[in-house]
Amino acid sequence: MTEIEKKDHAAGIAAGAGAYILWGILPLYWKLIDYVPSEEILAHRMIWSFAFMLIVLLVLRRTKKFVQELKDLISNQKKLVGLTLAAIFITINWYTYIWAVNNNHVVEASLGYYINPLVSVLLGIIVLKERLSFWQIVSFILATIGVLNLTIHFGDVPWVAIALALSFGLYGLLKKMTALGALTGLTIETMLITPIALLYVSFLVKDGTNSFVLSDPSTSMILLGAGIVTAIPLLLFATGANRISLSMIGFLQYFAPTIMLFIGVFLYHETFSQVHLTSFIFIWIALAIFTLGNTKLLARFEPRLSKTKSYNH
Repeated sequence: MTEIEKKDHAAGIAAGAGAYILWGILPLYWKLIDYVPSEEILAHRMIWSFAFMLIVLLVLRRTKKFVQELKDLISNQKKLVGLTLAAIFITINWYTYIWAVNNNHVVEASLGYYINPLVSVLLGIIVLKERLSFWQIVSFILATIGVLNLTIHFGDVPWVAIALALSFGLYGLLKKMTALGALTGLTIETMLITPIALLYVSFLVKDGTNSFVLSDPSTSMILLGAGIVTAIPLLLFATGANRISLSMIGFLQYFAPTIMLFIGVFLYHETFSQVHLTSFIFIWIALAIFTLGNTKLLARFEPRLSKTKSYNH
């Protein structure tokens, strides 16, 4: 690796880590306006994300490419449906996340993003007919034990974690199938939902319950800044993803839920009992096995029976 390549790789790691660290500390931002209804925060996040993404496209001179991809999308009904569904699932994900943070479920939200990689692989099996390796099967079993442990002991399904993992997993699957760039994709997704968000905010204005104008200026600025805090990590991720390997991205993605877990437990003093610890240990082991499953470290211990089959990793 040349000196330039080393610097490029280091910059990629820094950008990727920066993206996941920012996603990890995002609960701190939403907590600043936990008195604003989650639905209204979501509406403003959509509106200002779309506005900010348009500015980014102008600054980066990507408007012509955006317009061309938008035309191609309109002419391709299958892709249009796919991206519309992606927009719906990311809306569900964002709403669930904001609601979870502002209703003291940060720990459960972190659980959702820990199990998300496993859900994504499961969706790949169901929809794309991919096959599991032996170690991926082991990972799923361990993660399932972890989730079931929480459900059995508390008598309540961790629906926030499952909703976050499923919605983001389905979003990722649809994005893979539509194959649009990160910048263009987010701009179009927010563009599709923004009219609904504007109608909702207009209703709040008419009803006299709009937080953006009627509250103090700091609330308005935080709501407006929702677009910035949404787009910046995405831009960093797009920069990093082009410079580092998929395995490195797979490692970095655990920064976000780990930071969220620490924030939930140590800053917001959410419940983290022995039951939680046991479940998280199962899931952490599952993720370690899942991450190392395709490396030589675990390959030598894979049963010979599984090697006689053709697996797509």
